[in-house]
Amino acid sequence: MIRVVLPQHLRTLARVGSEVKIDVPCPVTQRAVIDTLVSVYPMLGGTIRDYTTDERRPFLRFFACSEDLSHESPDAPLPAAVVSGAEPFIILGAIAGG
Repeated sequence: MIRVVLPQHLRTLARVGSEVKIDVPCPVTQRAVIDTLVSVYPMLGGTIRDYTTDERRPFLRFFACSEDLSHESPDAPLPAAVVSGAEPFIILGAIAGG
């Protein structure tokens, strides 16, 4: 089971707590985690990735094991600690302003 931490606006939309657990098929990648998350919580479709381009939404960042994975390939394997459930995959809402 993969642990996924969601930002407040996605928690509200999915009506879940701060962390969800999902069963992700191997290989465990960012793409696999997001695909599974959206299949379990269809209301999140289009909120994490663009429907047309399939790219990460600009104001969301992906973290695992204290590393920013936002610009890594979505098909790169996630760290072993995330795969084992020891560490969560974190989706963080970026803050912007001026």
